[in-house]
Amino acid sequence: MVKKMSIINRLTKKEALDLIENAYLVELGEMATKRKAELHPEKITSFVVDRNINYTNVCCVDCKFCAFYRHGRDGDSYVLSYEEIDKKIEELLEIGGTQILMQGGVHPKLKIDYYEDLVEHIHTKFPQITLHSFSAIEIVYIAKVSKITILEVLKRLQAKGLSSIPGAGAEILSDRVRDIIAPKKIDASQWLEVHRLAHSIGMKTTATMMFGTVETNEEIIEHWDLIRQLQDETGGFRAFIMWSFQSGNTKLIEELPDIKPQSSNRYLRLLAVSRLFLDNFKNIQSSWVTQGSYIGQMALKFGANDLGSTMMEENVVAAAGATNCMNQDEMIQLIRDVGEKPAKRNTAYEILERF
Repeated sequence: MVKKMSIINRLTKKEALDLIENAYLVELGEMATKRKAELHPEKITSFVVDRNINYTNVCCVDCKFCAFYRHGRDGDSYVLSYEEIDKKIEELLEIGGTQILMQGGVHPKLKIDYYEDLVEHIHTKFPQITLHSFSAIEIVYIAKVSKITILEVLKRLQAKGLSSIPGAGAEILSDRVRDIIAPKKIDASQWLEVHRLAHSIGMKTTATMMFGTVETNEEIIEHWDLIRQLQDETGGFRAFIMWSFQSGNTKLIEELPDIKPQSSNRYLRLLAVSRLFLDNFKNIQSSWVTQGSYIGQMALKFGANDLGSTMMEENVVAAAGATNCMNQDEMIQLIRDVGEKPAKRNTAYEILERF
């Protein structure tokens, strides 16, 4: 029987490993719920109405775990026109949306001018929409092909209307793991540096983790420790989001067929320990998109205080075989069913409407 750890004192990496490997699942849920209640005593569970816009699927990074990307020569590769993007945003506004999460592949021919023009166009035409867009690898590549610094990319896009950047591309912040699943991708230190620089200019970001490939429990905890350290330093992360690897149609599962799907038990176990370990993160999202609505709801009893997005459009995870969907009304009912209070928020986690 694992000894219960105090949630007043900071959890060590050794204690986190003990909890992952030895604690009863129910016990973890109780501990995570207690910690969540300290941070969110009003029992509000929030969500955001937004849309993912994948402005291009052209990518030169070739991550083995991704089924979405295409090369420029492929017949189904694309770069969306302004008209296509505008239509998607107009559809989002019709249902009360407030945010777009815009990400693409790492397009080898798109430089800073393209991104400045795109952000300025959206921000000017739709000032009520928050741009939570472009992952760390996109930022790094824009800097590389444009022959400018990462900081300059961030400042120039911020000046045009970029509000915050998502945590995509973190996967596991272990170079051993990254060398196996995405050898062309930026290393862990570069991902952290992009977020550190964003925080330095007042741009908030989110932190993510994709588990379930070749990582060890120790590497998961090291990932948490790295983002916890950066949060101690900058306070710039708004939330942590964790999801499991979706293997359908990916090269990684072809190369490593022994990789097993992650169980719901495993997801909830890791989620609860992340709530205890990431003591400087106020918000943790449930990944119902990969786990389904039932486990997404269970996550609220294992430390999550936010259901993330209604996900009007999702292409990347869907390309790997996960096709869960949920609208605002379904989210509201799901939250009420576990005795919590549903609320619509914006990107900054400010409550816009309670239900």
